[in-house]
Amino acid sequence: MRRAVEEHLGIQPTEEPPEPVELAVAVDDAVAAGHVPPRLVQLCAIFELSDWERQVLLLCAGVELDPALAELIAQQNGRQGAQPTFGSALRIFPGGSWAATMPAAPLRRWHLVHVDDEPLLTRRALRIDEHVLHYLLGFDSVDQQLESVFRLARSSRVITPTQQALAGRLAAACTAAGGNLPLLRLTGPDVAGQRAVAATASRALGATLWTAHASALASLSGSRLAELSRLWERDSVLGGLALLINCHDMDSLEPSAANAVRRAIEDFSGVVFIATSDRWQATTDLPVITADVHIPDATEQVDCWEELLGNRAPQVRDQLINVVGQFQLSVPQIEAASADALGRTSPDAPGHEATDLRQALWTSCRVQARPSLDDLAQRIEARASWENLVIPAAARATLQRIVGQVRNRRRVYQEWGFAAASDRGLGISAVFAGPSGTGKTMAAEVLARDLDVDLYRIDLSAVISKYIGETEKNLRRVFDVAEGAGVVLLFDEADALFGRRSEVKDSHDRYANVEISYLLQRMEAYAGLAILTTNREADLDRAFLRRIRFILRFPFPDAQQRAEIWRRILPEATPTEGVDIAQLARLNVAGGTIRTIALNGAFHAASEGAPLQMRHLLEAARTEYEKLKQPFWLADVAERA
Repeated sequence: MRRAVEEHLGIQPTEEPPEPVELAVAVDDAVAAGHVPPRLVQLCAIFELSDWERQVLLLCAGVELDPALAELIAQQNGRQGAQPTFGSALRIFPGGSWAATMPAAPLRRWHLVHVDDEPLLTRRALRIDEHVLHYLLGFDSVDQQLESVFRLARSSRVITPTQQALAGRLAAACTAAGGNLPLLRLTGPDVAGQRAVAATASRALGATLWTAHASALASLSGSRLAELSRLWERDSVLGGLALLINCHDMDSLEPSAANAVRRAIEDFSGVVFIATSDRWQATTDLPVITADVHIPDATEQVDCWEELLGNRAPQVRDQLINVVGQFQLSVPQIEAASADALGRTSPDAPGHEATDLRQALWTSCRVQARPSLDDLAQRIEARASWENLVIPAAARATLQRIVGQVRNRRRVYQEWGFAAASDRGLGISAVFAGPSGTGKTMAAEVLARDLDVDLYRIDLSAVISKYIGETEKNLRRVFDVAEGAGVVLLFDEADALFGRRSEVKDSHDRYANVEISYLLQRMEAYAGLAILTTNREADLDRAFLRRIRFILRFPFPDAQQRAEIWRRILPEATPTEGVDIAQLARLNVAGGTIRTIALNGAFHAASEGAPLQMRHLLEAARTEYEKLKQPFWLADVAERA
């Protein structure tokens, strides 16, 4: 390369061989010796470079690697720079053409070389792309512009047989397709499983998997997306790369942005996977292969647990069955939960004795499965127990039946075959109806504590939207995120959302009815327990109630029940003096109000530095009656104060 420049400048060629050895000579020698063609030959073949374009690329690489060659180019440029130009390349090497300098020609289209912004094209300095230079020198990497959006995929060390088989099928389809590679669409809720399938299929094709989020692509301009698409196509063929685009966040995008991302995805070439929660129609004639990726079934989950727990697995085989029946965990979640459980039970666990492995497994699964619903739901710490709950015996028995059904779902649905007959109506749902303060929320806490699972109260103000379709989208997100966690979902004051389906007068009524129908479908299939509370049972749609498994009515407590609530509401550590439970039970209020009266009375007594007395409680009661706009007529109680 240096010799060609020296001859053009009329300089006597140097007698000493240039150091480092000039790239073109090295390539020619390697080919002549019958060695495996170097990367330069592969690159020229992939991008169909002409001999002149090959020489230009070598010239740009040479000035980066050979200071003497850079000095010669600087001499030719009149000391204005050591970078070659299109003009100098056209003069130095025969066979050049103006078409090869155009943006659509391979050198610039594939970003093999970059040009500066000099107004005259022939004077624009040429610079080899850094990533291309590294590739020619034998180093594999990804363009830094791609690394700002794409990430190297991390896969689990365990893959289920179903995922392995699915990955093999997709790899075989790509091999059979030859150069017309299809778009590989992975659907379902298991994002980690989709990534595992894509990574395994990529390895079978000799490629390394990278990932990107649809929301990240949506933040880019159209021109920027087009540039990244071109860079990806270049690097994917040079470095053997595959791409997985996570589209599970597409619902959060504006429709125009989502459509732009779909079009951009279809512009990416090579081995491209898209991960979605459901199917969406492609906007081009690009061939698409769709594969459903599900959460591993119970047998595969148990196998994963046993592989990860090793020789400790036989000790907790029965607990693994319980865990799998309650939590639907992905393989990475099982990996994390198993490591956490083993850490909790390690003899070296700091601060406390090693926890029993059975309980550690359940606790770890509960933490791993905990859904991310912070903006739509509130996680309630379930502290109430059966001893705190004062309700009629029939209602208590119904609650215990609910617990029994949740605990025995796997046996009845799977072992006894009810799920094989039909997947409808398998969700366990309940309506808790009754006046405010009668214990509906406390009953939900009792169930969650007894089942040792999380309780989430759904924020209806965040779910309900005036915009058509948004309420349904929010409900879908609630159930999708909570599905595998086995949590108790509490829709408080649900009559605001689940009232009678209205007569269809306009499009809003039609969509409101669609939302209710959608809710019923999801509740019937929800793997956990869904509880709806209402103060106005009469307002609920009768058709809706027929599809609810349990309807539990919480009556206003009578005097005997109120007395029992008063006994249980005052902690043993509270100092009292002259508190008359029988007289307090005459206050005609529900359990929630009783708790408020007791709490306010305790603060009143504490501020005086005195034990809790009847006068403190009655003063608090008088305040509550005023809030409820009810007359405070209990003169005989007042006399005792």
